[in-house]
Amino acid sequence: MSDEQAGSTRDDSDPLAEAFTYDGGRIDPGETANIRYGISETYLGDPVRIPVTVINGEQPGPTVFLSAAAHGDELNGIEVVREVAHDWDHSELHGTLVCLPVMNVPGFLAQERYLPIYDRDLNRSFPGREGSTSARRMAHRIFTNFIEPCDLGIDFHTSTRGRTNMLHVRAKVDDRLVNRLARAFSSNVIIAGEGPSGTLRREATAAGVPTITVEMGKAHRFQRRLIDRALTGVASVLAEFGLHRESSVHWPGWRTVIDDENEKTWLRADAGGIVDMKHGRGAFVRAGEVICSITNPFKEEDDIVSVEAPFTGLIVGVLENPVVYPGNPLCHLVGLSEVTRTALERERTETSSRSELHSTGEDFDDDSAD
Repeated sequence: MSDEQAGSTRDDSDPLAEAFTYDGGRIDPGETANIRYGISETYLGDPVRIPVTVINGEQPGPTVFLSAAAHGDELNGIEVVREVAHDWDHSELHGTLVCLPVMNVPGFLAQERYLPIYDRDLNRSFPGREGSTSARRMAHRIFTNFIEPCDLGIDFHTSTRGRTNMLHVRAKVDDRLVNRLARAFSSNVIIAGEGPSGTLRREATAAGVPTITVEMGKAHRFQRRLIDRALTGVASVLAEFGLHRESSVHWPGWRTVIDDENEKTWLRADAGGIVDMKHGRGAFVRAGEVICSITNPFKEEDDIVSVEAPFTGLIVGVLENPVVYPGNPLCHLVGLSEVTRTALERERTETSSRSELHSTGEDFDDDSAD
């Protein structure tokens, strides 16, 4: 066993279960290992190590990776991966969990989105390559050791600085297993597409490891409600693929799959100024409804620019920094079918009714802010 491992525990294993191996170590069935795995070196020649926890169940089953912080300032997913790895009971685990809570360690330490080495984007560098740029070398070490050996994966992200996203899944839904994985995660919204070249989910899926991206909230934050919802999604996936057989698959209440370019759009500012946003992430808006207005410092009425919804839909992502140049994104709007609209409106009505009970002292966890 590698001297990089810490906190290992060994039990008798099922003879049908297999060891998880990587360059430098081995985790046998019934064993859990916390690893600090070297992927690069600093200017001083010190190792850059990423934390990895591998939980290899005694019973055979799929190998699933959970990854976060490919962008160093995206923190919500870190807590999701840590809680799955260290707070959940995996004594009856069928299969293996590979948990990578912080992939972009240099960016995380600097609290920056990109690698602070020529401003490279780790999530445009997969599957990586030996002998290439620093980012691609790091990506190669992560990909070959902890992604390729898996059967499927979930990669957690948040919006970039100054914006926020409602929790949703991005997935190549025309791939049968990716589609199954995306639906199992139990989010309300799935946005179809294979993702840009070099992203972990695109390159992992192309390498035969069906992978989805989960977008949730904003950078530089732990947002407890979103973290809890993502944990529900992970539990649902582990149930669907048989890793946690005592758990059940979760149905989110309603779901829309956005797979038509005409059903999604980024609304962008046509004028510079100060933004007054009328709706937050997750808001349902109708065609023609004002989403925000842009004004100059004097709030002169003749210069107010109103931005209207071009179609009825859901605001998935929204600007938080209230100042824009022309061309800056304001919000990400996705369309909804009539059936989905009806289900959503019914859910919002029920939520509103329960909120009224909450205001009179009833115990109710209101999720409407998400």
